[in-house]
Amino acid sequence: MASQYFFSGESDRIDRALVHRWLSEASYWALGRPRAVQDAAIDSSRNYGVWHEISGEQVAYARVITDGVTFAWLCDVFVAPEVRGVGVGKMLMSGVIADLEPLGLRRTLLATADAHGLYEQYGFSELPVPSQFMARMRS
Repeated sequence: MASQYFFSGESDRIDRALVHRWLSEASYWALGRPRAVQDAAIDSSRNYGVWHEISGEQVAYARVITDGVTFAWLCDVFVAPEVRGVGVGKMLMSGVIADLEPLGLRRTLLATADAHGLYEQYGFSELPVPSQFMARMRS
């Protein structure tokens, strides 16, 4: 069924209103995120998506924050509920990894509460020494 879809890393294709709705209303990590913040995040990142071949409707999104040389952060990964389980998430991840691979990045990080199995298929694993990593959180 994934053959009905295609991947692209062209930021101009991103349906910004749809991505904002997904993330601000249906994600656990970006609830309530303002549209202006989401648009600024898109403008400052590498953006990826999956679209339906016939309708052209966007069905998945991911973005990567990177210096393009040593480090990347994969975030805002979202697959529309109606297409989950048919390979769209795998298509999205395969495309993202293929796009980043030529950069030779030393480390690509992500955070997930529930998709460990998906990301493990693409080489992600738990941090070898989690205590070496810290976060500064805004209150």
